[in-house]
Amino acid sequence: MHFLTPPVANKKVEESKVDPTYKKLRWQVFFGIFIGYAGYYLLRNNFSIVMPKLINEGFSKTQLGFAFSAVSIAYGFSKFFMGIVSDRSNARIFLPLGLILTALINLAFGFIPILTKSITSMFILLFLIGWFEGMGWPPSGRVITHWYSVSERGSWTSVWNVAHNVGGALMAPLAAIGIAFFATNIPSMKSYNGAFIIPALVGIIIAIIAYILIRDTPESQGLPPIEEYKNDYPNEEHIMYEKELTAKEILFKYVLNNKWVWIIACANIFVYFVRYGIENWAPAYLTEVRHISLASSSGSYFLYEIAGIPGTIFAGWVSDKLFKGRRGPAGFSFMLVVTFFVFMYWRSTNIMMVNIALFMIGFLIYGPVMLIGLQALDSVPKKAAGTAAGLTGLFGYLFGSVAANAIMGVIVDHLGWNSGFITVMASCIIAAGLFALTWNLRGQEIIK
Repeated sequence: MHFLTPPVANKKVEESKVDPTYKKLRWQVFFGIFIGYAGYYLLRNNFSIVMPKLINEGFSKTQLGFAFSAVSIAYGFSKFFMGIVSDRSNARIFLPLGLILTALINLAFGFIPILTKSITSMFILLFLIGWFEGMGWPPSGRVITHWYSVSERGSWTSVWNVAHNVGGALMAPLAAIGIAFFATNIPSMKSYNGAFIIPALVGIIIAIIAYILIRDTPESQGLPPIEEYKNDYPNEEHIMYEKELTAKEILFKYVLNNKWVWIIACANIFVYFVRYGIENWAPAYLTEVRHISLASSSGSYFLYEIAGIPGTIFAGWVSDKLFKGRRGPAGFSFMLVVTFFVFMYWRSTNIMMVNIALFMIGFLIYGPVMLIGLQALDSVPKKAAGTAAGLTGLFGYLFGSVAANAIMGVIVDHLGWNSGFITVMASCIIAAGLFALTWNLRGQEIIK
């Protein structure tokens, strides 16, 4: 694993060249992690595109749903455990490596037909995809904490976070192009193989570009730490923690005994419950209760998703500019307003009002999702950022996402949609309360 060791600069950049070098490299590394993280989303859910074809081949929805669940299970654990590895690795290598490994699994899906003949083989490969996908967020968080100071980090992180919307949006048309190309030009192979192969090839190209652009830390390039360059420190002692930490130090000294990380992780459970409780059940609720056609409900779902882009950017700006680097007040405010629009979505009978409510929920909920990851980065030393964010992600996916699917279904089945919406609104209030506990937290210190 020595090839992952973070690099050390041979010499310092001349003082007169620090500012222009910093400005150039900050944009360069940002573009690198943006397209690199978008590349991960080109390769995460390709299986969903081919599921209808596999159903036609005799697999049941239950079987395929079980296989597909492997991605979320593996991703939640990987984001934490690979976060620990990432904190002690060169982000320039770690991020492209995960993307290439994900691409290779997708290529195996496409080129080895026997792998789509059994649920067991599909589950194993999808688990590997989920695990390698977990290698995208932690190195990006490492880069963000090293190249952007605490007072500007919200704005940069919110724009970077849009990468997953961009990658997710481009996956479907790329997969469609792949299917069409194989159907027309390679009749000896099943056309749906193209949904894996073409995006994977694009993903490998993106990984190479990301490697060219990304730099691990300013110090690895002979530059001073970002706190010194910006005169913006995360704690009143001006400690920057530039020494590489051991895995034991990261876990037991800075993450697992950090009460703020645990509060944020618990908040993430309820934020994810609201996010996926609305997102995953919107089509069923709209068609079953509001008697909206499936086509119309798909349009409403699109509004929910697309609203997340400006909402995420706005949340980052609010936390930086209005609350001066404090994420708690922004998260608290967003979750309170989400509660109102969940109520509006629940009680509205007019399709226009339903769509307005869904748009605003999407606009508001993705901000707290981003803020929790950002607050995890802020609350620990830079060298432990990936682990802290991974822990909050583990809680969100393993408890919040699973609960939104399983528990929400049980509640609606046995107690009705009204009880389901009351549960979602209660989750909004609990998340807001947990954000409020971090109201004065800025970086690693409490602002009086």
